[in-house]
Amino acid sequence: MTTRLAVTGVEGFVGRHVAAQARRAGFHVIGIGRSQSADVPGVSEYVSADLAHAWPRLPDVDAIVHLAGLAAVGPSFDDPLRYVTENAAITINLCEELLRQGRSTRVVVASTGALYARSSRALTEDSPLSYSSPYAVSKATVENLLSYYGSRGLDLIVARPFNHIGPGQGLGFLVPDLIHRLRTLPTGEPLRTGNLDAERDYTDVRDVAAAYLMLTAAETLDHRIYNVASGRSRSGHEVLAEICTAMGREIPRVQMDRSRPIDVPRVVGDASRLREGLGWSPRHDFATSIADAVAAHV
Repeated sequence: MTTRLAVTGVEGFVGRHVAAQARRAGFHVIGIGRSQSADVPGVSEYVSADLAHAWPRLPDVDAIVHLAGLAAVGPSFDDPLRYVTENAAITINLCEELLRQGRSTRVVVASTGALYARSSRALTEDSPLSYSSPYAVSKATVENLLSYYGSRGLDLIVARPFNHIGPGQGLGFLVPDLIHRLRTLPTGEPLRTGNLDAERDYTDVRDVAAAYLMLTAAETLDHRIYNVASGRSRSGHEVLAEICTAMGREIPRVQMDRSRPIDVPRVVGDASRLREGLGWSPRHDFATSIADAVAAHV
């Protein structure tokens, strides 16, 4: 019997990769997005819905990968109320619908590694939490809601991915923004950027998608929360250098012209729980992720 999988936010960066991988793995994929219609590889059925308003009526599904929501950190500082209320509303509507259905549907919910407090050590699922942006606050709110609904019997699994990169990522994130600016940079002009000293843990989006599907398909799980991370941090300068290598150009002079109100200097995640429990590991190295992002960027 084919497993029927619903993917919210299917039109987004991660959603497209989850849908494509799920279809190749034999899932029947029901995509949910805001557009009236969508052409997403791997999607067998598409449902248009504003999940912050209401959860749509769906045919029975066996599992859900829940990706829908506001996900860019930077804009959250300008509109914190929208981030917290919309991400919370989507979660409440999803969980209330599952309670009404009375089904034990497995739901894997994308949270974020940005919830952790700064640390000189690799961050595990048990590391202290902190909230360095309204985006992080919105995800903490989502996780608290999931804890409540889990206590009411729902099968809810939290994935905390750290920064992810790869082909298809839109503007508003470091890698696509740097690629775009480099391609439009006049000769001799400095590259204006945010803080490139900050170090982050980058995982290929295709490996993130694989992790979500493994969590979806596992018959039993020993934990409720799983990090998704490479286990290594890289600075923005390293990212820029790798992009320039992939583009076959020299690294330009850099001029920092902005920074976030709170910018944690170094973040690295520990995904031992996912590796040891499910055998997950990243399959795409950093250079390949960047090269594929450059090749796919329009």
